[in-house]
Amino acid sequence: MGNASYTIQRNGETIAAGYAVKATCEEPGCTADIDRGLAYLCGQTPGGDENGCGGYYCGSHLYMSLQEGVGDLCGRCIATLVRKTTT
Repeated sequence: MGNASYTIQRNGETIAAGYAVKATCEEPGCTADIDRGLAYLCGQTPGGDENGCGGYYCGSHLYMSLQEGVGDLCGRCIATLVRKTTT
């Protein structure tokens, strides 16, 4: 049960994360209730990684990257990934 609640560093601040941490989708204007578990994470690493921003998004704002080892991504991160892979 170690992933229920923990803290991470993201964008210079410490935030609570984990599937027991209730949150709202981080897409501007969205009010969907989510948690800060891995199922809602943009990228593969809490706090962010080379492809994902580390934000937490509802199912309407999180997209499959279709690249192995990347994880699901928010709209902005998937657009960046597409630009990187097509240039």
